[in-house]
Amino acid sequence: MKLFNKVAIIGVGLIGGSLALAIKRRRLVNTVIGISRHRKTALLAKKRQAVDIASQDLSLVKDADLIILATPVHTILKIAKNISRLVKPNAIVSDVGSTKQEVVTQLSRLFPNYVGSHPLAGSEKRGVINADAGMFNDSLCILTPTGSTDKQLLIKISKLWNLLGARVVCLKPSLHDNVLSFVSHMPHLVAFSLVGSVPKKYLRFAASGFKDTTRIASSDAALWKDIFISNRKSLLKALGTFKHRLSEIESAIIKKDAKGLEGILKKAKKTRDSLK
Repeated sequence: MKLFNKVAIIGVGLIGGSLALAIKRRRLVNTVIGISRHRKTALLAKKRQAVDIASQDLSLVKDADLIILATPVHTILKIAKNISRLVKPNAIVSDVGSTKQEVVTQLSRLFPNYVGSHPLAGSEKRGVINADAGMFNDSLCILTPTGSTDKQLLIKISKLWNLLGARVVCLKPSLHDNVLSFVSHMPHLVAFSLVGSVPKKYLRFAASGFKDTTRIASSDAALWKDIFISNRKSLLKALGTFKHRLSEIESAIIKKDAKGLEGILKKAKKTRDSLK
């Protein structure tokens, strides 16, 4: 089932590369164009058969029916301006950025047929070498339409993600950023902080508990720097909530309040066990 003739994916790293592979695997388009600022990445995407055409040339978007920006947030904003005069008037533009308020505000002004998306999938690994066509199976993808988003456009982008294996939920950009600050951005921040808190000489004793808890601290630092800064307001609020909960545990330990401490831990366990 062909949804589009030509799709151009700008940024063929882990997510962009996986998206390209998944689209090709399901034969949803006739041609997949992969664009990267690094020649090595573009060539690797072609070698992995993630794309039909690999290039460093942004002008290739001029023939695309769908353009997806799959770069870090600050780069999405820069590239959007650079391609705004190249994109066909009827072409659909989307992105897979991890924060949405700033991105949606700027891109919706540049492109009449824009809708933001954020697939909640991936890993701590990076690069098209780790791309996986099945990455979006049984995942959740958040779309962030605005009041002016065309309904047919929203339906078409939703269908694309459904065919890639994802369930689609629509949220306002501001709500998206608030939610993700708690369930994604803050956990990464905590993992980075936890690893940095342990003396290096102790790390040789780290077992599965520590490794499982801090797995996401192996994530791309440059990518997460952008996410933390672009979503700083929501993230700082979430961090304040975390500090409060942490101080409750600290207080219970200081007071030797075994009953109170157990209650906090049991409540957390119940919440965690409820996750599917």
